[in-house]
Amino acid sequence: MPNFTKKLCFISLLLSFSAAVFAQTSVSVDQLTQQNHWVDSVFRKLNRHDRVAQLLMVRAHTNLGKAYEDSVAKVVQKEHVGGLVFFQGGPGRQAALTNRYQKLSRVPLLIAMDGEWGLGMRLDSTISYPYQMTLGAIRDNGLIYKMGQFVARDFKRLGMQMNFAPDMDVNNNPNNPVIGFRSFGDNKINVAQKGIAYLQGMQSGGILTTAKHFPGHGDTDVDSHMDLPLLPFSRERLDSLEMYPFKEAAKAGITGIMVAHMNIPALDTTAHLPSTLSRPIITGILKEQLGFKGLVVSDAMEMKGVVKYFPNSEADVLALNAGNDILELTQNSVRAVAAIRKAIRKGTIDKKEFFIKVKKVLAAKYAVGLNHFQEVPEANLYTDLNSEPAKNLNQQLTDAAVTLLKGDTAISRLNFIRKTALLAIGTTQITPYQIGLQRWFANNNVFFASKTASAEELNQLLAQLKTYDQVIAGVFDTRTRPYNKLDYNNNVKAFVTNVAALNNSVISVFANPYTIATINGLNNSRALIVGYQNSPEMQQSAVKVISRQLKPTGTLPVNINASFIYGMGIVAR
Repeated sequence: MPNFTKKLCFISLLLSFSAAVFAQTSVSVDQLTQQNHWVDSVFRKLNRHDRVAQLLMVRAHTNLGKAYEDSVAKVVQKEHVGGLVFFQGGPGRQAALTNRYQKLSRVPLLIAMDGEWGLGMRLDSTISYPYQMTLGAIRDNGLIYKMGQFVARDFKRLGMQMNFAPDMDVNNNPNNPVIGFRSFGDNKINVAQKGIAYLQGMQSGGILTTAKHFPGHGDTDVDSHMDLPLLPFSRERLDSLEMYPFKEAAKAGITGIMVAHMNIPALDTTAHLPSTLSRPIITGILKEQLGFKGLVVSDAMEMKGVVKYFPNSEADVLALNAGNDILELTQNSVRAVAAIRKAIRKGTIDKKEFFIKVKKVLAAKYAVGLNHFQEVPEANLYTDLNSEPAKNLNQQLTDAAVTLLKGDTAISRLNFIRKTALLAIGTTQITPYQIGLQRWFANNNVFFASKTASAEELNQLLAQLKTYDQVIAGVFDTRTRPYNKLDYNNNVKAFVTNVAALNNSVISVFANPYTIATINGLNNSRALIVGYQNSPEMQQSAVKVISRQLKPTGTLPVNINASFIYGMGIVAR
């Protein structure tokens, strides 16, 4: 065959695959309980070991080297596990490994990722959409639905079929060490509406979704990765608050719910028992009372919150018996399969329930098209995952979220030709915020205050700022994750207070909104903008507000303090 003809054939195949990837083939929870020939045929061919293995999803990385990659390949080839959960790495490497692992698997692998803000949560060279706390400030849920469709498109392009998202915890504890910015906020109705918009967008785009962390991880002060949190609340409180978004998601047809590792005496009095291992919670409440028919997925079974009190695969057996359909990241897949098979033989795990679980997992694979598996094309991957429409949507989302808490008059009176100080606090690198403002304020000078600056340095800087007609400052959290307290020293925190006290200051906070409560007097600035996170898109949104190119519409998704409460925001009319 001539080379030209070969190229045409390759292009034709690539285009047909792309059409399949980007097609809006929706997935519904009903598909997981419908009988079909493929599911029955595969089920009959599986031996006892492999039926158990279908319920396990194991960890995969693309940044840990070839030896690690080979070890995962060995597990796929020998243990016949049902799926993989990818973590840190790069998209090109992941595409290649996905193709390799799928070829080794007897039954196509269900491949998942924690992509709460898209592929960028785990992978380099990909788009990070806004954190869920940022999305919580948006009033137009249609934008969040559209984001869900774009996330689904990216997942499918990379050969993944399931997103362990959205996070539907009501973050009603500002000091929560593990949820925080991952939540849509502290209002249960807003959390439910935003979460449903996101999950429906993803499911319309053809992937499985997983609301987490049932029955609600928002009011804990312990990270379940490290220990077992205790939820000491009454059944009435849990039913009306923590579980509310999950009830609404179940009504809306979500395909999956992930269960948290938490001890909840009001729901199950067994000492030290995580909710993941509780039959009264999973089967009794989630499946029977709420009528949930989708996939029940455990949180990672390697976490201290579950293995601290139930080691050596005891937790794996209890988790399946409790009602989980998929066990994510067991400590040892060989040991888990052996323990579960023994429990089935002894009758500890009901065989009929077990068969239903296996068929439900196979039905999920059928629903996302794995009965006709196709390799992931590795050509043009970066371009496909960084499209202009996706970048434009990312900017639209931050434009819709940016929130003006006070100072619409002060902003309207900013003068583009007066002497202006453009200040970045918490960083020593020039920011997109400052660069964007330089285009509008011609008579400007750029200043920086590092998060470790000394009192003497800051006093000198403050004296300089007082000579300017107007000071436009940004407070930046430069950490990978925006936690609820800034990592500034006390000198810098006091400096922020002093800048806010200037009678010509406008401040934008590119950090977790809870950080506002940790800096005294921040509400004294002439104008205060909440940017929720330190991203180039959000900095550009704040520039648009200050330059009067954008009328802000965002409102606070959480209660910060007595001055700034849920729903606040000067919204353009």
